[in-house]
Amino acid sequence: MTNKATHTFAGKLLLNEPLARYTSWRVGGIADELYIPADLDDLCLFLKSLNVAQPVYFIGLGSNLLVRDGGLRATVILMHNVLTALEMDGDLVYVEAGVTCGKLAKFSAKQAKQGGEFFAGIPGTVGGALAMNAGCYGCETWQTVRRVMTVNRQGELHTRDAAEYLASYRHIAMPVNDEWFVAAWLAFEPGDADESAQNIKDLLAQRLASQPLNLPSAGSTFRNPLGDYAARLIEASGLKGYIIGGAQVSEKHANFIVNVGGANALDIELLIKHMYDTVLQEHGVSLQQEVKVIGEY
Repeated sequence: MTNKATHTFAGKLLLNEPLARYTSWRVGGIADELYIPADLDDLCLFLKSLNVAQPVYFIGLGSNLLVRDGGLRATVILMHNVLTALEMDGDLVYVEAGVTCGKLAKFSAKQAKQGGEFFAGIPGTVGGALAMNAGCYGCETWQTVRRVMTVNRQGELHTRDAAEYLASYRHIAMPVNDEWFVAAWLAFEPGDADESAQNIKDLLAQRLASQPLNLPSAGSTFRNPLGDYAARLIEASGLKGYIIGGAQVSEKHANFIVNVGGANALDIELLIKHMYDTVLQEHGVSLQQEVKVIGEY
């Protein structure tokens, strides 16, 4: 826990906070404490105050995350709408971790930069996109990264070159443990602002047509296996529309699980397991989970 007796913070500390409010599935148990920093300096001060044994989790939009119903005996730090700087730094786009990927895409387009339009299809924050090398439409976050800023458990900031990280499909190898992304400098090619804006509109229309955006979900449940698509394998296994409790395999996109009403985290986790087991049995393919699961049963 925090040593609140010796520190005064500008942010907001919430005790026993339900995390269902902060995840896109709208499920999840209670966190011992949740902190909403006022700014980057306040975040650093808060991290310095934490007991070294206290587990820490950072959450953006909670769009690739399943928090179990037992919650977290930990400190959760909310980044969305906190670290929101977004500006040009020379030829690079400087963006902080709490900015939504959609906002980054639109900003880059307005700056007559091309190559960042795909961020409009990522339903999360830049911090989450950096942490998992999020991508869509054939593009990935770390293709654009030139350097990043991180913060560690001691509240110390570090600027690191992109070459210090090993990026792969939906994964980034961190050179140092217990560091979190707070900002990045991204490089895009010169382009036409109107053309990039139209590309974003086209991508969003494609997303709306193919994904169940009208129901709570967490994006893709599984990574695409090499040379195939998880959605195709799940659909071919007869799982579209399959329901456990209030969780359903989307009838619109088989790699999405939607909360059709009243789902809890256990419903979703059991459904993820059933999808994995069925695809393995029917097709001999071991799907790799994309959704991160944390917390206690």
